[in-house]
Amino acid sequence: QVQLVESGGGSVQAGGSLRLSCAASGRTFSNYAMAWFRQAPGKEREFVASISRSGDTTYYAESVKGRFTISRDNAKNTVYLQMNSLKPEDTAVYYCAARRGISAVVTTAPAYDYWGQGTQVTVSS
Repeated sequence: QVQLVESGGGSVQAGGSLRLSCAASGRTFSNYAMAWFRQAPGKEREFVASISRSGDTTYYAESVKGRFTISRDNAKNTVYLQMNSLKPEDTAVYYCAARRGISAVVTTAPAYDYWGQGTQVTVSS
């Protein structure tokens, strides 16, 4: 079992930045590929970014490429999402997720084994 706890959400104006963190506990963090998803009201949960177990491979949704950066610190059991140039359409609850597989290029939610409780990000225009 892996427990995931997100933090760092909040309200920001368009063009601003936020950094989300996801702290993991329970199992060996470096055995899990990690990802961030988001869900806006009335919409399905969508993939944002993912990172391999070692951190050497990352993958992004087209909508955030060039603005968001995913990273991890295996010594701290933490994955991050740096979000720059935020837009109102980035408003959503952001979730981190963990999966036991090797590949970082996995964008479907059912493929992930563990989920955090989510953190709200609100971007105003």
